[in-house]
Amino acid sequence: MMIGIATNSSVLTMLFIFSLAGYASEAEVKLKKGDRIVFFGDSITAGAGTTNGFISLIKNSVHAAHPDWGLEMINAGQSGNKVADLQARLQVGVLDKKPSLVFIYIGVNDVGHWTARRRVGTTKDKYESGLKEIIGKIKAAAAQVVLCTPSVIGEKTDGTNRNDKMMEEYCAISRRVATETQVFLVDLRKAFKDYLKAHNSENQEKGILTIDGVHLSPAGNNLVAEQMLKVLGVALAEVPVAPLKK
Repeated sequence: MMIGIATNSSVLTMLFIFSLAGYASEAEVKLKKGDRIVFFGDSITAGAGTTNGFISLIKNSVHAAHPDWGLEMINAGQSGNKVADLQARLQVGVLDKKPSLVFIYIGVNDVGHWTARRRVGTTKDKYESGLKEIIGKIKAAAAQVVLCTPSVIGEKTDGTNRNDKMMEEYCAISRRVATETQVFLVDLRKAFKDYLKAHNSENQEKGILTIDGVHLSPAGNNLVAEQMLKVLGVALAEVPVAPLKK
């Protein structure tokens, strides 16, 4: 009997984990009239309000789908930011804006700035605890959260980008945090890798989804917009948009 109980308990535990994973990756945010959507991140986000930036593309697509809803998009990206920087400016940058939904797109600088000697990046434990603190405070303010994994530092597809190993480790943390905190997940790392496998046969380090290995090209902005819009249940619109005003 004890063996049977243990087995059943294990099965229930696994089902619970799988249900959380499904919530984090497959469910859709239910938008409402008057929603305020904040995009919280680093320079990748800061530059996304230009005409072809992913925030402008999302704004245009959401407004095309819900023209009378009065939905507002707010760019809260800041160059050079890491998780600790988001923690420091969370109140002013996000919570004071009374958001309904917050996209968090962070991690590239946490990985890319790391050196064991200078210690200017973010250790894995601080990255995880920082994400959990940010998410907890946003949820406590009654806003929904979409956590995005970092995307790429270098576009080579053979695993030889300098930070590939660390990127995989930090993306795994983001996925786990999304599951444990029961928030929506956009797996940009997977989306970028899948795209590059299909479109980077020459194993280029940059120039396909990014202009410099990190910051997004038009194709990169389109891909990020498509992935974020999936969580909103909205298709990417093709109508040109005006730049987003900060």
